[in-house]
Amino acid sequence: MINRELIRIKVVQLTYAYYQNGSKNIDSAEKELTFSLSKAYDLYNYLLALIVGITQEARRHLEVAQSRATREGTPMPSQKFAYNRFAMQLEGNKMLNEFVETQKKNWNDEPEFLKKIYTQITESQIYKDYMASTEDSYDADRELWRKLYRTLIERNADLDSLLEEQSIYWNDDKEIVDTFVLKTIKRFEEKNQANQELLPEYDSEEDKEYARKLFRSAIMNADEYQHYMSEASRNWDFSRLAYMDIVIMQIAIAEMMSFPSIPISVSINEYVEIAKLYSTPRSAGYINGMLDAIARHLVQTGHMLKHMNEKK
Repeated sequence: MINRELIRIKVVQLTYAYYQNGSKNIDSAEKELTFSLSKAYDLYNYLLALIVGITQEARRHLEVAQSRATREGTPMPSQKFAYNRFAMQLEGNKMLNEFVETQKKNWNDEPEFLKKIYTQITESQIYKDYMASTEDSYDADRELWRKLYRTLIERNADLDSLLEEQSIYWNDDKEIVDTFVLKTIKRFEEKNQANQELLPEYDSEEDKEYARKLFRSAIMNADEYQHYMSEASRNWDFSRLAYMDIVIMQIAIAEMMSFPSIPISVSINEYVEIAKLYSTPRSAGYINGMLDAIARHLVQTGHMLKHMNEKK
């Protein structure tokens, strides 16, 4: 689940923090990077568990409604949402339950939030259409949760605030983690029952090593990489660069120099996108030009054995 996009962002954040921290202990900083990445995987599981928490809240409301119907002699309420097939499968999922058992926090500890989001769901048109539909299938149940997640969970200010209170890491992680939750919902199959596999923490050991190597390379070779920046910015006042710009370019150069299999254009594009999120409005264009100039210089001087397309 932890992909290179997330790793790049975390390395930028932790490298910036490393220079802001007076201790400059690279071993401690690397442990912080690993911990930060693991918290993103925790968030992935926690958000999946939210679907279970909402479903259990629905059952509590159903029980109250059933008791009222029995007392008043009125028709019994529908169980369709409270016993949604996809949500029930997720509730019994072995991997998710293993995660929940190791955590101190539980969605049942957030009763007010569960009530509020349950109300938002039941008042939504998506829910009303689902309850009114005559279609009764696993696929329809799973599709309901995909729509609800995209509409009411992916962008939910109350949830964002709650997550920010619980972990300083999660505020920046949620947007990326949401994409993995939606991918997981789409991948679920009824036949797999409780054995349905969730996404692994890392797709491969190579990605895990990529995070460690990128971070160490950026720090250990900082003087060399900043020298390349200084040479490429002769027509610019290098000292007036935003410090985040320097960090982003330093890590981009580390990636270009340390990972032969990653095309130069991919590295440049990825760090330009990060600059749009974390630096000044003008930074992306400047970083794009600087990194292109640096990469061409490194290729031409034989410092980097990669191919670059000719400028048009």
